Amino acid sequence: MLDKTNNPSFIALQGIGKSYLQPNGQTITIIENINLELRTEQIIAILGPSGSGKSTLMRMIAGLIPPTSGNVLYYDRPLTGLNPGVAIVFQNFALYPWLTVLENVELGLKAKGEAKESREKKALKMIDVIGLDGFENAYPKELSGGMRQRVGFARALAVEPELLCMDEPFSALDVLTAENLRYELLDLWLERRIPTKSILIVTHGIEEAVTLADRIIVLGRNPGRIRADLPVTLPHYRDRKSPEFQAIVDQVYKIITQPDLDVDTINTSTLTSQAKSETPQRYQFLPSVRIGSIAGLIEILEDRQGYDLYRLAQELLLEVDDILPILDAAKLLELIVLSEGDISITTLGQKFVQGNIDERKQLIRLQILSHIRLAQQINQLIQSKRNHRIPEEMVLDILEKYFTTGEARAQLETVIHWGRYAELYSYDEPSGEIFFEQEISEEIEETISV
Repeated sequence: MLDKTNNPSFIALQGIGKSYLQPNGQTITIIENINLELRTEQIIAILGPSGSGKSTLMRMIAGLIPPTSGNVLYYDRPLTGLNPGVAIVFQNFALYPWLTVLENVELGLKAKGEAKESREKKALKMIDVIGLDGFENAYPKELSGGMRQRVGFARALAVEPELLCMDEPFSALDVLTAENLRYELLDLWLERRIPTKSILIVTHGIEEAVTLADRIIVLGRNPGRIRADLPVTLPHYRDRKSPEFQAIVDQVYKIITQPDLDVDTINTSTLTSQAKSETPQRYQFLPSVRIGSIAGLIEILEDRQGYDLYRLAQELLLEVDDILPILDAAKLLELIVLSEGDISITTLGQKFVQGNIDERKQLIRLQILSHIRLAQQINQLIQSKRNHRIPEEMVLDILEKYFTTGEARAQLETVIHWGRYAELYSYDEPSGEIFFEQEISEEIEETISV
């Protein structure tokens, strides 16, 4: 088998970081200290939880946004502006509805200044390669989702990029269409029918990454960093039911679902770590999930101690980005434990499942007061006010020191929902105030005294 780990590098990231200055003067770091080389003849997948900076990293490689620190090198020269060797396929098709298929595919060539005859010839060739022959004069509204994404592929490939970047290109498609298009792209790549040296795919699907990629980059978050660089040496086409395939899937699940895991402890000769340990998170991050979702997960797991995470995701038809926030929330509240990719309910989790509504609320209240820093702060702030009411802006001011404005709002909404469920405090949406009702205040005092 061809060793693709020693192929020449043509794009390199050196100490890349990206941060944004907030209106309040605070700086939010999205990505930090990324060192990475992209090599020829590889399909590279970038995986990670939401908020790890996957798409931001891809956009910096393409030159769409500049890094705040570090350098993107293209053939050993610092990149300034757009990367001339990169084309992107977006997840939402990004087609101009008033242009035909042919005109949409020609756009990149037109932007490069190609003559009309030359760009039409190249566009028609790529339309044929991608399987859209006969639809040159159709408009996007006449096409199915899968066909529209094919137009996106044809447009990107027509400019003959060295690196084809794909930002979750199959996520907007139904399952069957996505699977078909995924394998057709793989066919074109393996048969050398597309003019590109490498492919970089941002995805949240672990199976998709293991199916397609020769190399998987796993990112952590807060801020985004490379946790593992995993070469996949299985020959194409890969059998998803094989023990070797399943072993790689399990390894990646372990890394993503256990942010504190030292990846060097995983028994694999191909796994390497960029950093031995993650930078401690500056402020506790609350997954944006409702208590009902957590309860649903615990109830499913009630009779399945040591249940495999990968099997659970398959059974529930959930991608990693769908199930991870629920697992993270359940872990925060100490209702489950994750070990070696297996989920088990804790004693508290069993107590939660078996309890009635009031008992469940009481249990969650105790866990929130014990483990959720933001809820503790809100509780203290409300207690310090004579009228036991605080404006939500007070909480947002705290959060915006650590999160972007959108993330801060999501954190606030989550902690309000959790607190209301646990009857820690109430919330008045018209006034934007978080407050104690008299009976709630008395119950909290009783809980704390216990």
